[in-house]
Amino acid sequence: MASRTALITQAGQSLWLDNIQRRELADGTLQRMIDEDGISGITSNPTIFMNAVSKSSDYDAQISRLRSRGKSTAEIYEAITVDDIRQAAALMLPVFEAGGHADGFVSIELNPRNAFRVAESIDEARHLMNLIAMPNIMVKVPGTAEGIRVAHSLLEQGINVNITLLFDPECYRRVAQAYIAALESRIGRSQSIGDVHSVASFFISRLDTQVDRRLDDLISRGGEQALKARSLRGRAAESIARVTYAIYRELFESGRFKKLSAAGARPQRLLWASTGTKDPAYSDVKYVEGLIAPGTINTLPPQTIAAFKDHGQTGSIQSGLDEAPQRLGAMAALGVNLQQVYDGLLAEGVAAFEKSYLDLLETINAKGAALTGA
Repeated sequence: MASRTALITQAGQSLWLDNIQRRELADGTLQRMIDEDGISGITSNPTIFMNAVSKSSDYDAQISRLRSRGKSTAEIYEAITVDDIRQAAALMLPVFEAGGHADGFVSIELNPRNAFRVAESIDEARHLMNLIAMPNIMVKVPGTAEGIRVAHSLLEQGINVNITLLFDPECYRRVAQAYIAALESRIGRSQSIGDVHSVASFFISRLDTQVDRRLDDLISRGGEQALKARSLRGRAAESIARVTYAIYRELFESGRFKKLSAAGARPQRLLWASTGTKDPAYSDVKYVEGLIAPGTINTLPPQTIAAFKDHGQTGSIQSGLDEAPQRLGAMAALGVNLQQVYDGLLAEGVAAFEKSYLDLLETINAKGAALTGA
């Protein structure tokens, strides 16, 4: 591996790609990223598929063919996503096998309209896993209260889960506890746990966006609070991530989990998501360098991978680990309601994915009508 991204993997963190494009699956681009950059997993979501379908003609032939056969828009959407996910999983399968099933996963999102529907989500997850029929697939479930129940049920059934849209450290704790409880249930039924896999996707950059907005309001008022607020700008996301990482260590180094580990269990890995920098005032590799930790994953969009390859350096999540709770306490003392931030971001995330899903259905329908003249 010749890329600077080797600095990340040498530190024990896995690097996954937060993108999927049909052309790149076929033209060797993804394979080169696997070989040269150490990409060892892929995440997808409705927004990624919306961009892929709407901004290229790569899917036109399939849309036209399926529409001509009388397939519904929802059926065409499923065919498009399943085909891409299966092809990506085939490319990742050697990584999955060579690494002892630690990496090489490809994630597919459940219908975001079912984010608060337990039975429908469980049924869809089973359907997708049977349809794709690859061992290195993870079903993405949102970190809503209902989603955590879905994840627990799926993990009990031995279905791999990527629990996504996490912003709140205590919500992460509930997610990790659900994973541990699911493994304990399987042990209680004399079922194997060695090949049950899960990641918890904690979203980073949006935390700074929301907290900075509140700090900027304090800065605009001037006075002593403004000085304190200015010193905390851009510190929320990494501090929240460090608090979350400490919970991860607490739970998966506990005596409770050590019993499961002795029976073959793997920790549910923390995955840093939404790591592309949104504020141009910050480094474009801010959420890569500062969150490197062994046993974790960072899933990066292509532009952030390119930036790290150009000028990224190694950092460590250990830097500032002890100070993180104090920083969050200082923000709360200024009146920043972090729980409100967490709850708002989860609601916005679910709504954004639902909008992308509906927009994608609209795009497929419009393309299908134009291509078939119907």
